[in-house]
Amino acid sequence: MTLLELLILILIAGVCGSVGQAIAGFTRGGCLVSIALGFIGALLGSWMARSLDLPELFIVQVGGQPFPILWSIIGATVVVLVVGLLSRGR
Repeated sequence: MTLLELLILILIAGVCGSVGQAIAGFTRGGCLVSIALGFIGALLGSWMARSLDLPELFIVQVGGQPFPILWSIIGATVVVLVVGLLSRGR
């Protein structure tokens, strides 16, 4: 994977994380948090899709590596909702 492909992958993860935060209605942190949420959401969302036998609907290939856009957004939304519920109670 080249540097440009890595930067594109980071940009896509950041957008997915930001969309997940917007859907959940809870924002904590900035750009780096959105990028982390995008990658964590991709892992969590892909795991949920495999567990429920759901198909990968929208995958982008970056440098030969698949990145599940839809499941990244869904996973990021779940992570943000859980963090929001845990931190609002305090």
